[in-house]
Amino acid sequence: MGVNLAAVDVNIIIALIIVIIILSQAIRIVREYERVVIFRLGRFSGVKGPGIFFIIPIVDRVTLLDLRVVTIDVAKQVVITRDNVTVDVDAVIYYRVVDPGRAIVQVENYRMATSLLAQTTLRDVLGQIDLDDLLSKREELNKKLQEILDQHTDPWGIKVTAVTLRDVSLPEEMLRAIAKQAEAEREKRSRIILAEGEFQASKTMTEAAKLYGEAPVAIKLRELQTLAEIAREKNLIVVTPSGEMGTGSVAGLTAAFNKATTNKGQ
Repeated sequence: MGVNLAAVDVNIIIALIIVIIILSQAIRIVREYERVVIFRLGRFSGVKGPGIFFIIPIVDRVTLLDLRVVTIDVAKQVVITRDNVTVDVDAVIYYRVVDPGRAIVQVENYRMATSLLAQTTLRDVLGQIDLDDLLSKREELNKKLQEILDQHTDPWGIKVTAVTLRDVSLPEEMLRAIAKQAEAEREKRSRIILAEGEFQASKTMTEAAKLYGEAPVAIKLRELQTLAEIAREKNLIVVTPSGEMGTGSVAGLTAAFNKATTNKGQ
């Protein structure tokens, strides 16, 4: 009798151990940012999480996915632009899984697929634009790349949230050419500014000459003001015309000559 009780106790212990093992395999807990895709006897059964849930051991197979944003550092790609300039471009892709079921069922390895798609898309899009647009329209290119990648990855349950062109490396010869172009552009602007200044100055001087011709005394006052300014420099000697050859007299004679010429012409 004692032997039978001992055997029963052993069987109960073994049964309890088996139950504990089954429960440990059946109970699953996932974090807030995780999901579990369940396959029951090889067929897609559903997505579970977050929190605690149960599966059927041996029958169910589970795959854990992270729903947080993933960053892909796209290696430098050699790109030939539309104007036949070879550049090295690298970018950063940000994406996350929005449909865990499709991410597992529709594509074998969604991480590798997204990375390779980003590389090919980067070369295809940048190869259709000129170098100037590549250097000056970064924001537009980022949005265009994001839209294309998001469109292609949507069937996989992937959402591309952002694309950033990080660096554009140019050949040394092209850098020198761009530097010369920038220098020439600066020189052009400086010449235009100087010409505009000369034009404005000539207009102002012409108007001033007309006013001095109408009022000869004004030019004498201007002369005195100029002499007062020059007198501040004590190491200068200024010789000015005086008497009949004063500046006011010259202006008066000029005005009289112009008036006589006008009357003669009439």
